[in-house]
Amino acid sequence: MIKQLRRRLGWKLFFSYLAVVLLGAAVLMAAMEFTLPRAFEHHLQAMEVALLSTGAHGMMGSGHLAGDLVINFRTAVTEATLIALSAASLIALALSAVMARRIVRPVRQIMEASRDIAQGNYGRAVPLPVRPLADLDEIGQLAHSFNQMAGQLAESDALRRQLIGDVSHELSTPLTVIRGSMEGLIDGVLPPDEVTFQQIQQEAARLQRLVADLQELSRVEAGAYDLQRQPLDMGALLQDVAQRLRRQFDDKGVNLRVQRPSGLLMIEADSDRIAQVFINLIGNALQYTPSGSEVVVTAVRQHNAVLITVSDTGEGIPAEHLPHLFTRFYRVDKSRARASGGSGIGLTIARHLVEAHGGRIWAESEGLGCGSQFSFVLPIVV
Repeated sequence: MIKQLRRRLGWKLFFSYLAVVLLGAAVLMAAMEFTLPRAFEHHLQAMEVALLSTGAHGMMGSGHLAGDLVINFRTAVTEATLIALSAASLIALALSAVMARRIVRPVRQIMEASRDIAQGNYGRAVPLPVRPLADLDEIGQLAHSFNQMAGQLAESDALRRQLIGDVSHELSTPLTVIRGSMEGLIDGVLPPDEVTFQQIQQEAARLQRLVADLQELSRVEAGAYDLQRQPLDMGALLQDVAQRLRRQFDDKGVNLRVQRPSGLLMIEADSDRIAQVFINLIGNALQYTPSGSEVVVTAVRQHNAVLITVSDTGEGIPAEHLPHLFTRFYRVDKSRARASGGSGIGLTIARHLVEAHGGRIWAESEGLGCGSQFSFVLPIVV
């Protein structure tokens, strides 16, 4: 019985109201017991003095009469208190029932919805009154937060399903090519020449890149790496990364231009991780910039931070895609990204690494045909 009562919020509310009523009654009874006789006798004495002054001494002269008055008065007050206590208990019961219905119902709805979500039904939401969020009480705001959580879980589950499909596609395509080429070599359909072996090698390298990206993404999302922070000149590091990528730009016919200030831009950072961010952003710009165009990388000081911007003259990004670019496996044009070897992981890795250094990263674009800009800031060593 006690366990059942502990599990019911309505009964808890009732007993809390009842406890308040009983406590008030106990205080009242204690006051009657200890203060009422003295106060009553004091007032009787005051009345007797007043009567004496008017010559009506006989009315209050009997001590027995005063004692009987005290006893009768206490009895009357006790009866009135018991009646008030009974009425207050009934009111507490009714009030607790009303309050329990108003409080327990949304809590029960949240509990039932959480059970559905635990079973994988992420589309379940708690009904809310049609009013602004600021006008909701704490339980209403809790339900709103619960619905937000359910929406995020539904989005994460959709991304998980998309991840399975994307990874399956990414793995199956090169594996199919490798297997077909090997069967062709075994059956003598394909000649064992340099072209065939190069094709197999390219597909194997594609598989290796995908596996490496997945492993790196798992590490950075879990924070399973150590940052080897040391004083680092961002301008010099940027120039070094640009030199490493220069050949890829020359092969595609895209000009890579680096603009850096003459002074030092010193930060406290892991040079390998920041170089990885540079490679991801500049490589992404090269991937979506056509031949004959240009990619510009700038490094400037902005208050107590260094601002790095990678600008391209490629096809641009629609506005609705900008908030999702740094979400893992998100790609604006999936078919084009697969054709060019993109996995939708590089920007996510870059975001985690920049945030691990205390910075932030974002993307800007005026729309299709207007190019795009990817920027990030890191604090400067003062």
